Amino acid sequence: MSNAEAREFLAAQSTFTLAGVAADGAPVLRTLHGVLVDDHLVFHSSPKGEKTSLLGQPVVAACEELVATVPSTFFDPVKACPATTYYRSVQVHGVAQEITDPARKARALQALMEKLQPQGGHRAITHDDPMYRAQVGGLLVAGLPLTQLTGKAKLAQNRKPQDIPTLLEQLWRRGDPGDVRALELVRAANPLAPSPAFLTGPHGCTLHAWLPASDAPRVATLLEGTYWNEGISPARLVRAHVCSAAWVGARDPDGALIGSARATSDATKWAWLYDVIVAPAWRRRKVAQAMVSLLLDHPAVRDTARVMLATRDAQEVYRPLGFVEKDARPRAIPSIEMVLVREPA
Repeated sequence: MSNAEAREFLAAQSTFTLAGVAADGAPVLRTLHGVLVDDHLVFHSSPKGEKTSLLGQPVVAACEELVATVPSTFFDPVKACPATTYYRSVQVHGVAQEITDPARKARALQALMEKLQPQGGHRAITHDDPMYRAQVGGLLVAGLPLTQLTGKAKLAQNRKPQDIPTLLEQLWRRGDPGDVRALELVRAANPLAPSPAFLTGPHGCTLHAWLPASDAPRVATLLEGTYWNEGISPARLVRAHVCSAAWVGARDPDGALIGSARATSDATKWAWLYDVIVAPAWRRRKVAQAMVSLLLDHPAVRDTARVMLATRDAQEVYRPLGFVEKDARPRAIPSIEMVLVREPA
């Protein structure tokens, strides 16, 4: 990873492992909550806790993420050797330093609260607030400078570019939890590899089987003014996409997001498609149809018995994919649909 990527990864983690040797020679290994403040990885402890024995000593902090476990059969029908795991990890080496300045201590504790309790619900921690003065003074707050920060991402960079499309196809077909995200991380780590056929969109755009939460505000902007989202705030649209069982998209040759589609699903009986949207400049180029086709094959949707959607004027986008008007579909069990409409909180 680049330094910026390593910092971004570290900042996103809620915990890290701290390892070192105390002054008396005893090894210490602990999992801690941490936050990045003032170019330090900061943690807190009881002033008499075991971690105080590491102050002033060389230590290493580490965090890691298992991206995917890859069986040997992905690459070879018989040989065991290709079996591997893909992961991302970061290490920080340095000397653990106690932070004694009350304002810095309070800033670190407040940053930790914002990370672990982003919904708020508490009075901000400041060093001169009578409510917190004793706690800020009584806690040990320590930090590790980020001067020796290293990050590693093992995401199939050792494979030949021509191997990558097959690997992505295998992850897509397996469809275990995390596989869709994993294939996009592998794809991003191997930019010279050709795109597999199922992720190749029309007119030079690329399809994406998973989108990061950072794309949600852009999608909310694309959906602004759509008749089916009248009265739905951008913040709620962001949440809806991040929480969806399946969320796919399309990017132009420069990497800009130009389309999005999502689904909710129980993976067995029902799936509902929502919020199929394409940027105006890319409409009428079959981008929407390509995204919906990908969404229908998504692991969360592909095995559902019924896939539903609602549209006022885009029937011709969906008919070629097998959709028919509901009234035209024979009903195995006569029933009346009911709905509960609740105003957003």
